[in-house]
Amino acid sequence: MIRCRVPGVRDLINFLKDLEPGTRNPTPDSPSLKYMEEIKDITPILSVVIPVLNEAESLALLHQSLTQVLTSLGKPYEILFVDDGSNDGSYKALCRLSEEDSHVRLIKFRRNFGKAAALSAGFAHTRGAIIITMDGDLQDDPAEIPALLSKIAEGWDLVSGWKAHRKDPLSKRLPSKLFNWVTTKVTGLSLHDFNCGLKAYRHEVIKNLPLYGELHRYIPVMAHEQGFRVTEIKVRHHSRKFGKSKYRFERYLRGFFDLLTVVLLTRYIRRPLHLFGGVGLLCFAAGFVINLYMTYLWLISVPIGHRPLLILGVLLVVTGVQFISMGLIGELLIKERGDPHSHYNIEDTRGI
Repeated sequence: MIRCRVPGVRDLINFLKDLEPGTRNPTPDSPSLKYMEEIKDITPILSVVIPVLNEAESLALLHQSLTQVLTSLGKPYEILFVDDGSNDGSYKALCRLSEEDSHVRLIKFRRNFGKAAALSAGFAHTRGAIIITMDGDLQDDPAEIPALLSKIAEGWDLVSGWKAHRKDPLSKRLPSKLFNWVTTKVTGLSLHDFNCGLKAYRHEVIKNLPLYGELHRYIPVMAHEQGFRVTEIKVRHHSRKFGKSKYRFERYLRGFFDLLTVVLLTRYIRRPLHLFGGVGLLCFAAGFVINLYMTYLWLISVPIGHRPLLILGVLLVVTGVQFISMGLIGELLIKERGDPHSHYNIEDTRGI
């Protein structure tokens, strides 16, 4: 039997140890070099993905700070900027950086498609074994990258930043706290700051994430549901120096609708009858009880034709049947068109 070996967590931990400044050069049989050989088609080692929307004044300073931190690691890296339809000269500034620094790669959208789309495009074009995401407004601190990598080295697949001392106005902090609390209660994943842009991922995490709308907020949730190990660390947060915030209150409203989407995609995409059938059964049961009561009143000669409760009972029964029928149709579609291998995620294999 041919045995193949897939790089695992221990390989990545040994590999990351060589990222620490001051560490001796790895020997030919070093675990890090073996890991590099096994992922030789994924170069460079570290990718930084930064969505950009009208941040022209911040880009040079951000690039300078990033370069200092990444260079100190002493390992191959790339910085991938995704211009999400900027109209303030951001792309010209990025082109200058790209001409001056071969580590810089660029993607430019024809118009603004949103942060989720920008991250999705960035993920699709990254080559690193580890991916860092951060915002382009200088509020995320590149100096936190080594701490994120250290946590990855402990065996975590996704490390999310937590802006414990957030440098934003109260009008942004309060809705964010509510949003994070609701998301924790609904999804069962306990994080303090789902919306922090500063995160670190192993490459396996981001390969097949469906990102659109405002789903970038829920990357930790989707990764957690796939079985990846998710944690968070406190990170420094800075006040905005240039430009204006791109976030408005209506984005939180859209975010709550996307939360429902995430629950549907992560819990019920393979079993739609459990969702629609559950709702339908509740409606049908409530309607049945109401109609049973109406029948009793009719049997004892109490007029019921003018009672709104009769209409409500019939409506609930019909609605219940419709929901159950939708669930059954969903099950038929999953049976006919669904991929039987899309509902699980393999971490490692031996002897396969």
